[in-house]
Amino acid sequence: MVVRALLRVGRFPSVGIRSSSLSAASAYIPSVGGVQKSAPFESLLEQYSRIHWDDSVTYEDPTVQRIFHNLMSGSRAALASAITLVESRNPTKRAQGNALLKMVLDEERAQYKKYGRDSMIFRVGISGSPGVGKSSFIEALGSELTENRGKKVAVLTIDPTSAVTGGSVLGDLTRMQELSRNPMAYIRQSPTSGSLGGVTRGIHEAVILCEGAGYDIVIIETVGVGQSETSVSDMCDMMCLLLSPAHGDELQGVKRGIMEMSDLLVVTKDDGDLKAKAKMTQAEYISALKFMRPRLDVWRPKVMRSSIMDKHSVSEVCSTFYEFWDTIGESGDLEKRRQDQMKKWMWNHVKDEIMAVFQKHPKIAHLAPLLEQDIKNGKITPGLAAETMIRTFFGV
Repeated sequence: MVVRALLRVGRFPSVGIRSSSLSAASAYIPSVGGVQKSAPFESLLEQYSRIHWDDSVTYEDPTVQRIFHNLMSGSRAALASAITLVESRNPTKRAQGNALLKMVLDEERAQYKKYGRDSMIFRVGISGSPGVGKSSFIEALGSELTENRGKKVAVLTIDPTSAVTGGSVLGDLTRMQELSRNPMAYIRQSPTSGSLGGVTRGIHEAVILCEGAGYDIVIIETVGVGQSETSVSDMCDMMCLLLSPAHGDELQGVKRGIMEMSDLLVVTKDDGDLKAKAKMTQAEYISALKFMRPRLDVWRPKVMRSSIMDKHSVSEVCSTFYEFWDTIGESGDLEKRRQDQMKKWMWNHVKDEIMAVFQKHPKIAHLAPLLEQDIKNGKITPGLAAETMIRTFFGV
C-alpha cells in the first residue's frame, strides 16, 4: 500500500514495473539506490567466523588455566580478570571467557552434588529511583554481612551510559569506600552501554564467576529505570525495591510491574525528621500490596523501614533476606527459578549476538546511516527500511 501510494505521487518515477509486482523492500529508494545485493549468506560464514569467533581456544589455554586456578582459590584479581574476559567483544577473549565459564560451571555442579544449596550463591537485586540511597544502603548491608555474619559479599553495580557521549561516571566506589577496602568484599562496576533495564551482557556471567570464587552473596545494584528492571529480576533469587519517604506520594510514581516483581520493599532514611514520613510510606505500600498477587506462593512480600544510621534496622533487613532464601530453598522454588532464568538468558544472548553480527555486516554499516536519513526526511517508513536491510544482509 505504501509503495503504491508513492508510485501514484511520482516518488518512484523510474522504476518501470507494475506496482502490483513491486515488493516494498525491492523498490527504488532515492538515497541508497535500491536493495544492495550482497554475496550469498553461506559465502560469508567463514568471514564472520573470523570476525566473531575464535575456535582455536581450548580448555588447556594458559590464560584460561591460570585464571581458573586463581579464581578457585578466591583471588579477587583473578575474578576481575575473569569478568573482563566474559564482557569482552574480542573474539579470542570471548572464547577464553566461554571456556572459563564452562570449567567454572562444571566445578559448581560438582560442588552442588556434594553440598547442595550450601554451595550456591545468594543473588539479590536491589533497585530504586535515583536518590533513594542505593549505594549507601548496599554499603551498610555489606558491612553487616561481612563483619557480623562472616559472609563474603560481591557487589555488581551498573551505571547508566550517556546517550550523548557514550561514557559512564562509574562513581559507586566513591560512595562505598569502606566496603571497597573490606577484604571480604568485591565491588565491580559496569556501564550499561545502552542495555535495556540497565543490565549489561556480562553481568549474568559475572554472577556465575562470583559463585565460583567462593562468594556467599552477590548484590546487583541497578540503575532503576522502570519496568525494564524485569531483566534484573531474571537473574536474581530475590528482588529488593528501595523506597524514599521524602518524595511525597511516591506510590503514584512506582510502576506496578516493579512492585509485582519485588520480594521485599524497604523504605530508606527512616531517621530524624523523615521518620514519620517513612512510617506513612510503609503503611501505604502494605495496603497497596494487598491488592497484588505475590510472585511466589510460598512468600508474601514484606515492607520494612531501615536507616543506615541504625545498624539494628539493617540487620533486620539481612535477616529477612535469609528468611526468604531458606523459604524458597526448602520449597524447591529456588532451583526451578534458576533453571527458568538460564533459558531466558540464553535467548537474550542469542538476540545480542544476532544484532552484533548484523550491525557489523559491511554493507549494513554503509546502508544504515543512509536509511536513517531517509526516515528522518519522511521518504520511507521504518518498516520498509528494516526490510531493506534484512534483504541486503541475506542477499535476497
